[in-house]
Amino acid sequence: MKNLGRLLMAGTAALLALSLVVPAVAQDTPAPGEGGIVIEGNFGGDPATMNPVLSSDTASQRVVNFLFPNLISIDPATQLFRKNAPDALVTDWTISDDGKVYTFKLRDDWKWTDGTPITSKDSLYFWDAVKSGVVDTQSVFLLDIIDKVEAPDDTTLVVTFKNADCTALANAGGLIPMPAHILPTDFKELNTSDYNLNPTVTGGTFSFGEFRAGEQVSLLANQTYGGATDGKVIPSGFIYKVVPDQNVLIEQFLAGETNVIDGPAVGRRDDILKAQTDGKVTAYQFPGNSWDYLMLNYADPKNPQSAFDASGKALDQGHHPLFGDPLVRQAVAKAIDVDAMVKGAVFGYGTRMPSTMIPASWAFDKNLPAITQDVDAAAKLLDEAGFVDDDNDPATPRVAKGAKYAPDGTPLKFTLYTNEGNSRRGTVGTLVQDQLKKIGFEVDFQAIDFNTLLDIMDGQTFDAVILGWRNGYPDDPDQTQIFTTKSDVVPGGSNNMSYSNPEVDKLMEEARVLPGCDPTARAEIYHKIQKIMQDDLPYVPLFSTEGMYAASSNINGFSPYPSQLYWNVDTWALKTP
Repeated sequence: MKNLGRLLMAGTAALLALSLVVPAVAQDTPAPGEGGIVIEGNFGGDPATMNPVLSSDTASQRVVNFLFPNLISIDPATQLFRKNAPDALVTDWTISDDGKVYTFKLRDDWKWTDGTPITSKDSLYFWDAVKSGVVDTQSVFLLDIIDKVEAPDDTTLVVTFKNADCTALANAGGLIPMPAHILPTDFKELNTSDYNLNPTVTGGTFSFGEFRAGEQVSLLANQTYGGATDGKVIPSGFIYKVVPDQNVLIEQFLAGETNVIDGPAVGRRDDILKAQTDGKVTAYQFPGNSWDYLMLNYADPKNPQSAFDASGKALDQGHHPLFGDPLVRQAVAKAIDVDAMVKGAVFGYGTRMPSTMIPASWAFDKNLPAITQDVDAAAKLLDEAGFVDDDNDPATPRVAKGAKYAPDGTPLKFTLYTNEGNSRRGTVGTLVQDQLKKIGFEVDFQAIDFNTLLDIMDGQTFDAVILGWRNGYPDDPDQTQIFTTKSDVVPGGSNNMSYSNPEVDKLMEEARVLPGCDPTARAEIYHKIQKIMQDDLPYVPLFSTEGMYAASSNINGFSPYPSQLYWNVDTWALKTP
């Protein structure tokens, strides 16, 4: 765990004194930095980091997106990459004839908050940090996609891909500029740098104000922000406030203690819609890009290993005594009732997933049937796997007798984690616990601190986890980051469960580098992957959740698009009703 000490910067006291009220301004057109404070509640806990190369959780990503500039712009209305847009450093790009080399031209007038120009070397720093192999980053998957990154001059960034790549712009855009001039040259120091929770030099819409662990992150309007509409940032600042749980988050929003909410608890969305009818808030609903899963660890949690050593040699990762056997994973998938979860956990505001692709994706296989609940079949799979009911007592777990990886007598027992404060996942975990008990499992279900959970996942010392992903923007079905063998890195890679299937590795690559990038042809490949994932079950697929944003009705400028809540936040202003 990182040191979560109280970090203070001069000049933040006035902002923080207003943190528990909804500020308002009288004038119709506020001056720069006088548009009031945007306050969003965050039930997930503190950001783990504010360092872009280390960031992986939603809370960290929220803050990082405010503090650092976009490299490449995306039109929120069309979800297409665009050139010469005001909100990004890149103004133009050219592509080599073989489709491998992208040469980006950058603006020369955007500066870090200390006045230092932002240059191509700042994106090169991100790449060099990933390439170093000593940084705890989930961007390690880029090493399998990008061959090299060069900065021949301050306004030119050259990214050479290993193949002509359909995800090239999205992956190049992930090379977030970082202030190389103040960051360590020894990349290993990035893992514990004070900068991670005290980013004193930034270049986004807001600059860093203060971090109070367990309470809030406070940001200040950055009037040197190079991507500002009309050259100014209207809101005074942004507060990301830690809230104990989702119901309290709703209550605080409806009471005006916060003024923006992202993905409110599904059981309380009718309250949001009622408040909209009453004219108190503005709500926006859209097909969701967030999805929950049940992850089962393939490898030995007592001896976690990366898939490969530093020389590229495959390592023996051992086997999880229970979930190393595909029969046990299939039994879990057949024993749980996902339809009951959609009804009980998301109150119908969700869609069941037959595999690991969200139904809103253009590559979703509509013809792939979901795994049906069949308790009898699940019990037979456990019999076949060598886990037997040796005492005819339903209150005790089955035990191993001739199991593939568990010594005889090993109880069919495991620990299931999720993040505390999330009522949806709490309900899912309880349902999983109850449903698996019916076929002889004993599940120790624990809701724990989110950042502690991330550490356990990155260290690969877990049995099973209920968590979720929010897909990138714009949507692309590539899941190289999660499910390919090279993403199995301890700590830091996203393939925490040590899943490895050479056919999936091959198909992911084939879909990503398909000549011409025809969506129909790519979708056919992803259909094959979805079927394999349903059979292999590194994740037991659960459901996607419909998206919802809402803001207090006194916020001018709130006009979101799907998956783009804050695209124009620099223009927002709170007004007197």
